[in-house]
Amino acid sequence: MISSPACAALLAAREHDPFAVLGLHAEATGWCLRVLRPQSASVAVALASGQWDQLTEIGKGLFEWHGALPPPRPWRLRVDDVVQHDAYAFPPLPPADDLFLFNAGRLHQAWLRFGANTAMREGVAGVCFRVWAPNAERVSVVGDFNRWDGRVHPMASLGASGVWELFIPELPTGALYRFELRVRGSGALRLKADPYARAFERRPATACCITAAASHVWNDTEWLRTRATRDWLHAPMNVYELHAGSWKRHLPDGRFYSYRELAAHLVPYMQEMGFTHVEFMPLMEHPLDESWGYQCTGFFAPTSRFGNADDLRFLIDALHQANIGVILDWVPGHFPADDWALAHFDGTSLYEHEDPRQKVHPDWGTHVFNYGRNEVRSFLLSSAHYWLSEFHVDGLRVDAVASMIYLDYSRQPGEWTPNIHGGRENLEAIAFLRELNEMVHGQFPGALTIAEESTAWPMVSRPVWLGGLGFSMKWNMGWMNDTLHYLRQDPVHRRYHHEQLTFGQLYAYSENFVLPLSHDEVVHGKGSLLGKMPGDEWQRFANLRLLLAYQMAAPGKKLLFMGAEIGQPWEWRVAEELPWHLLQYPLHAGVQRLARDLNHFYQNTPALHELDFSSEGFQWIDCHDADQSVISWLRRARDGSYAIVVANFTPVPRYGYRLGVPHVIDYIERINSDSLLYGGSDAGNGGRVHADSLPWMGQHASVELVLPPLAILVLLPAM
Repeated sequence: MISSPACAALLAAREHDPFAVLGLHAEATGWCLRVLRPQSASVAVALASGQWDQLTEIGKGLFEWHGALPPPRPWRLRVDDVVQHDAYAFPPLPPADDLFLFNAGRLHQAWLRFGANTAMREGVAGVCFRVWAPNAERVSVVGDFNRWDGRVHPMASLGASGVWELFIPELPTGALYRFELRVRGSGALRLKADPYARAFERRPATACCITAAASHVWNDTEWLRTRATRDWLHAPMNVYELHAGSWKRHLPDGRFYSYRELAAHLVPYMQEMGFTHVEFMPLMEHPLDESWGYQCTGFFAPTSRFGNADDLRFLIDALHQANIGVILDWVPGHFPADDWALAHFDGTSLYEHEDPRQKVHPDWGTHVFNYGRNEVRSFLLSSAHYWLSEFHVDGLRVDAVASMIYLDYSRQPGEWTPNIHGGRENLEAIAFLRELNEMVHGQFPGALTIAEESTAWPMVSRPVWLGGLGFSMKWNMGWMNDTLHYLRQDPVHRRYHHEQLTFGQLYAYSENFVLPLSHDEVVHGKGSLLGKMPGDEWQRFANLRLLLAYQMAAPGKKLLFMGAEIGQPWEWRVAEELPWHLLQYPLHAGVQRLARDLNHFYQNTPALHELDFSSEGFQWIDCHDADQSVISWLRRARDGSYAIVVANFTPVPRYGYRLGVPHVIDYIERINSDSLLYGGSDAGNGGRVHADSLPWMGQHASVELVLPPLAILVLLPAM
């Protein structure tokens, strides 16, 4: 007979080694089978003869059977009227090598070993559950298949690894589950979502879902082959930042577009507009719409708002087949404090720091990952690997890097603790970011990592072997802040802020910069891009067109948040679709037409993208004309071809403006943001000008131009 302490431990859901008690065991006189079913009235086992033999209840819900011969493996049970295989017929199969790598912080595909993975054991289909919870006294799988009763499916401890495992046979796809943990010492029960869950219920519900293996058949082989050899340093990159829940919605009820519906509408729009990449704000599962995805609770789960994982694969595949790259926002800097998710997972600060000076992010009230813990690094590196490998994404934009690399970020003196050298640098986070970038660039040729980093930290986008953080690119927040601050000024005052247009060239090539006009600039009372602009309606639209053209002509890759390209007049509203109806009005349609023409012109003009990250690709013609608020410059390609850019930041047309140019030839006016096509006044130069031999502004020749008001001209040599 089973000892009373073991019986009591099972019934109290405190047993850490259920296989020592449950299942089939040899005895001196034969065999003993034990089954725990607290909510069942009867249990029978199938014998080799095909007959069913009843088990005897020896404790509340604990059943026992004795026989001279064992039932055939894996034995089947009839619990009340339901026939099923017994989970305790399948002992743990710990993957020793992967557990070693996991505990060492070097497992990059941990989702294949952790969470809920479908598997076959002894010819029976089921799901293998594994979870890391080293401080738990007992862990159980609970779900709709066992009435959420933590006594039914206790997991086996895999020893010093801190990992627990259980294979449950015959679970259907879509079954809901969580982990129930009993904390060692206090005995408190914690009901937790699976950190490695591949799917969740639709919000506001938060249970995890069993998922089937991927069934999508990819058709992007050519895209991936080309990506691996793509010279992204010198290629055009023009990113459309998009929030999937508010780009478009079904009207009038406001339902989300599904991933597949987005594919039908977004792909042709991207092609028409000429963007090279789409950057999705986080598509990882998150419970709160208003977090925009940045408070993630499912680091391995596409959000169920828009469909399932194969639906997302379909969307990404469709974009790739249209030669459009896909970047995902990814958030390894913090996670929400929701009690049902990662926070205080096993009764200890498992994923986060224990020290409150490192644990809580003061700006967002979220928890900061403990990058010094090996298993946390395995978790985060595996999350990055998952999106790149399982969904073929072309890059990760890493959110809030600045908050990761500084221990005193947003903290006052006394609110942070220094590193081992007494400094403010988060050495563990820095090591993690370098390891992340080495993994991505080493295992996914052509994939990009982009840092949202707003400080003067050096060499963010330089290789690790040179001492850098290893990112491909970094957002140029200085350019964004200076440009928007300048354009907010009434044009009559812009002469006093001229250096905000020119200062950026002093550091423009210290990093591989992206010029971002992102969602952060159109939220929290900041107004839309159009709303920031001074003047009457005409001037506000002219300023917006000027901004879009200025971004496109400046050195650096480009990022534009959705809605700017149609002149959205108000802040982004996460609960509404973009105001597409405004395109019936000429000024809004004109902004969109300019954005489209700029995008295509940018892609087809090597001088505007090939040397974005090199000073050889840029030369001032005149950066000193503050009194007239005019600047002009050359952009060059590797073959020596060039484009001339001149910008007038006042509403005053400049007639007879002499501009230095390299050669005595004709120049084609390829872009004029004041064109009538775009809603402008149509001032300009008739599409073509001829240079004469008068040297000017340090150039060998010059042209006499009409500079349109609040506009940019781009001139190309006539061929």
